[in-house]
Amino acid sequence: MTRPMAFLAGSLTLLGLAACEPVPTSDVTGTRGLVTVPESVSSIAAPYQDLSTARIRTEDGCYWYSHSGPVETTLLPLRTTNGNPICTRPQS
Repeated sequence: MTRPMAFLAGSLTLLGLAACEPVPTSDVTGTRGLVTVPESVSSIAAPYQDLSTARIRTEDGCYWYSHSGPVETTLLPLRTTNGNPICTRPQS
């Protein structure tokens, strides 16, 4: 093998091994942290959000829900019809 080919083969091998690294998983689609949304919250929440997957994140004290898109499931903040986030404590 020539030197450029060996360099290319070595680089591709390392790149291929990097793909074997386990990806950390989160509880985006799980049930950890799910809460029953109070009537006062569901009355101000925008209608396109899935309230059955709502949870309160301890990091910010806000409600978040799971949005299942065509490619992935993502946690998004629960918002009012005006676009404001719905939180249990004031934002700092």
